[in-house]
Amino acid sequence: MTTSSEFSKPSPPALNEQDRADRCIHELIAQQAARTPEAIAVVCGTDELRYRELDRRATQLAQVLLAQGIGPEALVALCLPRALDLVVALLAVLKAGAVYLPLDPAHPPARLAAILADVRPRLIVSTTAIAEQLPDRAIPLLDLDQPLPAVASRPLPTVDLDQLAYVIATSGSTGTPKGVQIQHRSLVHLLHNLGQQIGLTADDTLLAVTTIAFDIAALEIFLPLMLGMRLVLVDGAMAGDGPHLLERLATSGATVMQATPATWQLLIDAGWQGDSTLTLLCGGEALPRDLANQLCARGRQLWNVYGPTETTIWSTATKVEPGSGPVPIGRPIGQTETYVLDAHLHLAPIGVWGELYLGGAGLARGYLQRPELTAAAFVPHPFAHRPGSRLYRTDDRARVRADGQLEFGGRTDRQVKLRGFRIELGEIQAVLRRHPAVATAVVLRREDTPGVPRLVAYVVEEPRTQNLEPREQTNKEQTNKEQGSTMT
Repeated sequence: MTTSSEFSKPSPPALNEQDRADRCIHELIAQQAARTPEAIAVVCGTDELRYRELDRRATQLAQVLLAQGIGPEALVALCLPRALDLVVALLAVLKAGAVYLPLDPAHPPARLAAILADVRPRLIVSTTAIAEQLPDRAIPLLDLDQPLPAVASRPLPTVDLDQLAYVIATSGSTGTPKGVQIQHRSLVHLLHNLGQQIGLTADDTLLAVTTIAFDIAALEIFLPLMLGMRLVLVDGAMAGDGPHLLERLATSGATVMQATPATWQLLIDAGWQGDSTLTLLCGGEALPRDLANQLCARGRQLWNVYGPTETTIWSTATKVEPGSGPVPIGRPIGQTETYVLDAHLHLAPIGVWGELYLGGAGLARGYLQRPELTAAAFVPHPFAHRPGSRLYRTDDRARVRADGQLEFGGRTDRQVKLRGFRIELGEIQAVLRRHPAVATAVVLRREDTPGVPRLVAYVVEEPRTQNLEPREQTNKEQTNKEQGSTMT
């Protein structure tokens, strides 16, 4: 129960820019809760949490995690529906000094099993219904549908900016996911600088539509809470339904929304006419010029953002104006470094295509328990004076335009982007080849209908399947047909 004396306490002063950059994200949100305790922090459907209650519940759950032996940089998997408890759990893990591993309960069990086997978290935080579907029952479970156990209160650990905040699984060409390790410092750098660049304030409301398993969801959840904004969560089913998403956008009071080109196109196809108060962020895959011009006419401002998971969500940004020709991906955000290099790691001249390398404050620690992959992707920095400096090679083609902005030119490998997700075609091929009836397989990204990309798998059967009895052959063909249909 809150007393009148608590209300009379003076609010902490607003942080200056340096203080904001030198604190972890959960500390910044706790300080925001102290400044505006009764402001609405999170809305999901008809449920809402004010900043005071959000911080109280996150601290309570953090105490439970500490009592269960979860400490600094311990991995905690979060497999929760898009509801208030998800935001509480994210903050609780960070308050405990631990590292969250986001899992989407809607993903196939085989995908979840592969991630859990690779990362091996100390604990899974989930619900009763979701936990029954999880493949690994050996990992301890904290069920948020059950009352939290009573534990003794203890001081929360001090978290250093160089500690990990989250590990997120991304595709691997061998069929095994890779865990990208992101530090607190990198996350705060991105949120602080991008929020400043776009001009967000506590008066804004952000509509969050992205699955927690996609790293851009970290921006959607933490950036508004860090700035004292209102966060409105959209559930997964609504995010993929144009008319329902359109309705929620209209009723939420949102002034900011981040989405992939596919989701923005979904809204336009559903009849969205725009909102002059809305700031639009678009990223995750190349932004077509035609779509960009439509979005410019429908919002207050449109920002094209670019960045791989390994450099913490977004690395470059640009405000898009209507026009013609390719939409640039912009300039570095904050202390990000961008280099377009040739095959000899020399700087490519202006206008000449090369490979994009990224460095600076957003650089990940590397891949969890994958030193050989880390060494291959995070290479020595050819221009740095500080020993041990690295660059991440993106495998993206790019060039520097005459105006200084970067232009994206596709991939140098067989990785593709589809609806914002980075997909290794080799990963899908590796899984298909494990089937006893498949001799080999090739997967392609095709766009037979303009604007509707899809993945298509081509398989060659093992010769022995040609001699099966007629009934068995029919069953085998049906199995292959069903598996192939999942790839389109």
